[in-house]
Amino acid sequence: MEAVASTRRNFSFGSTQQEFLMQGSIMDTCCEVLLHRLRGLCDNADENPESIHDHEMVFQIRGPTGTPLVLRARQAIDHPEMPWHLRYIGLPEMGDKTRATMIRNCIDVDTSNNLVQFLNELGFRLDYEFVLKGFMFRKGRMKVTVAKICRLLQQNNPDSIEPVSQSYLVELSVVAPTGQEALADEMKAFSEQLKPVVQLDKFDHRRLQHM
Repeated sequence: MEAVASTRRNFSFGSTQQEFLMQGSIMDTCCEVLLHRLRGLCDNADENPESIHDHEMVFQIRGPTGTPLVLRARQAIDHPEMPWHLRYIGLPEMGDKTRATMIRNCIDVDTSNNLVQFLNELGFRLDYEFVLKGFMFRKGRMKVTVAKICRLLQQNNPDSIEPVSQSYLVELSVVAPTGQEALADEMKAFSEQLKPVVQLDKFDHRRLQHM
């Protein structure tokens, strides 16, 4: 329990920002059409998009109240020399029904490559893991990812995977300091340019879990 309290305190002193997020999905057959449109709309149109090939592990630990603290550890498979990435994501703020995006607090930290061992020693346990394979585009401070989600056939073996569906997850996001709600309108305007290939919207993941 002391590890939970200590971890919560450390994160409370971190640099908390807000993530503005819109999500959607496309079938595999539509992926090339969307990638072509994004190349035309996003920055550096004359360059190939940045590739994504990440292994993400989701850990949780339960505190005295029974509410789990969830942390996400991510490693770039194609660049094992790069730092691991640790992320905390807060609950979504869905109060304003007129706002086009979901907003949630987040903390992002680069770490050494012994992150998994460190989390296990704190008492965290692996909940699930997956691999993301796809592409990333940028438009100003907005980030667009088009990625296939793959399940691991063997635990902690990101080389042995299979897709979970015949579709790609599409996410439009911005991470910014608190108090920049006008970003939602900017993201909504950009998402309109991606229709009808993909429709991006905000989703309350808590409601999806009970469907």
